[in-house]
Amino acid sequence: MSELNFEFFNDWVEKKLGIQLNSYKQKQMQRRIGNIMHTTGAKTLEEYAQILTRDKAARDAFVEHLTINVTEFYRNKEIFESFEETVKQIILPKYKMPKIWSAACSIGAEPYTLAMILDQNQIKGKIIATDIDKVILDKAKAGTYKLAELKNLSPKVLERYFTKQDNLYEIKPQIKKYVTFKPHDLLKDSYEPNCHIIVCRNVTIYFNSDARDEVYQKFSDVLMPGGILFTGATETISNCEQFGLKKVDSFIYQKI
Repeated sequence: MSELNFEFFNDWVEKKLGIQLNSYKQKQMQRRIGNIMHTTGAKTLEEYAQILTRDKAARDAFVEHLTINVTEFYRNKEIFESFEETVKQIILPKYKMPKIWSAACSIGAEPYTLAMILDQNQIKGKIIATDIDKVILDKAKAGTYKLAELKNLSPKVLERYFTKQDNLYEIKPQIKKYVTFKPHDLLKDSYEPNCHIIVCRNVTIYFNSDARDEVYQKFSDVLMPGGILFTGATETISNCEQFGLKKVDSFIYQKI
């Protein structure tokens, strides 16, 4: 895939789909685009752009492939347990009804995990869950999952929070009511204001350094004083002070 062709496709994707590919790590993004392009039979990026223009299913598949929807309930469970304790020790003494933003929420496993934590601790709060992929957001709103996607949940939790239908499990209304889903692009849209908690895990690893730093600064800007940012197990913010944050636990940062 030539650099010139990729430059054309990058411009086309931003103009037609509103996605800024320049903010992602280029070699990794070119490899992912090449993989899905070949599944359509396209030989060039120009030909692939023509297919995406006329075929909605191909466009949806492209966006879903691009946005890397790898997730599960209580992903890295021990880290989530530390997060839960941090919320109780740092957030609740100051903010009784926390506003939580689950950014790049994918199929909804993360915001529903947060909702279960609120419910189990009898915490009143609201969760805004966002993702760039509208098809994935529809799946998240439906709240229906295969058992493999629930592997970190005990039978007791499954019974309490899910209704089984054939081989699928649907999240119960008592958990759905905590979460509001809406589309959002971390690289170009305005950020949720006045957040007490922001959860954005295993997303910024795909961004280049400039885009990653910009996202962290914007997260800090919309956090309330003392609010926390919860990142993924592969994302350590080594220079967190430059964003007005301090590390309080593994992958958990507090606004100074």
